[in-house]
Amino acid sequence: MKKTHIVAIILIAVGIGAILSTVSSSGTYSDFSVAAKNKDMDYHVNGKLDKAKDIHYNPEENANLFTFYMIDKKGVERKVLYNGSKPQDFEKSDEIVLVGHCTGKDFMAKTILLKCPSKYSNPNEDMKEFKAKG
Repeated sequence: MKKTHIVAIILIAVGIGAILSTVSSSGTYSDFSVAAKNKDMDYHVNGKLDKAKDIHYNPEENANLFTFYMIDKKGVERKVLYNGSKPQDFEKSDEIVLVGHCTGKDFMAKTILLKCPSKYSNPNEDMKEFKAKG
């Protein structure tokens, strides 16, 4: 076998290994029920903030603890614990995506991604307002 063939096989094997390691560590989109069954895996959970429940963040007490309640797409509610500061404009977000895993009855978030409402969500209304001012 030629040296170029050996090098090509090694490069292909390294490429496949890199792809597999990326896919296995990227997590899976799910809901709280599935995440609760597989506590050793990280999941992406979409949902909305439960505004009827308390949001707790006291930086004087613990600057790295932020807790709130979220309702996933299937209507399941969980308390969320996040080891970090409260994101700016958190209460204004339309949708929340958490990356993390379940620990008992709570969800331990490693990352919080916010989908904030867009002021350009209805272009026709914006144009009416613009024309009325103009």
